Amino acid sequence: MINRLKKLFARSPEEEASLAGKHDLEDKHIAAAALLVEAACLDDHFEAAERQTIERLARDRFSLSAEETETLVSLAAAHQDDANHLFRFTHQIKQSYAPEERVELMEMLWEVVYADGELHDFEANLLRRIGGLLYVSDRESGDARKRVMERLGIR
Repeated sequence: MINRLKKLFARSPEEEASLAGKHDLEDKHIAAAALLVEAACLDDHFEAAERQTIERLARDRFSLSAEETETLVSLAAAHQDDANHLFRFTHQIKQSYAPEERVELMEMLWEVVYADGELHDFEANLLRRIGGLLYVSDRESGDARKRVMERLGIR
């Protein structure tokens, strides 16, 4: 009961009104997608390749339809103006995901930041912070990064 009240008051009334009845996506999926969108937008460009990568990853990882995926990415993008979103979403993921799922999420994040073919300093910094907040070790994050680079053919 207390957790439901916390969830209710964590969102603004405007958010609740706009979200009510429009989706039945799990909050943990929205949180993960919000981090993916944050990583994509950090270089001030949310390119089509990054959006397509996020949509593909979300569709595959969360077994969503094309419509659900589009809704998920739109909801995630809407949270970008929230100053506390990084801590709120990493906290939610830390509670909802098993350790190996958090490593998989880090791999998804690396794939998004490399979607445009290059890694910017701000993106690397963000992923290091997210890894710390999710209790993913630097080694696990580095291994995830190497797997993505190998898969994408990046040296």
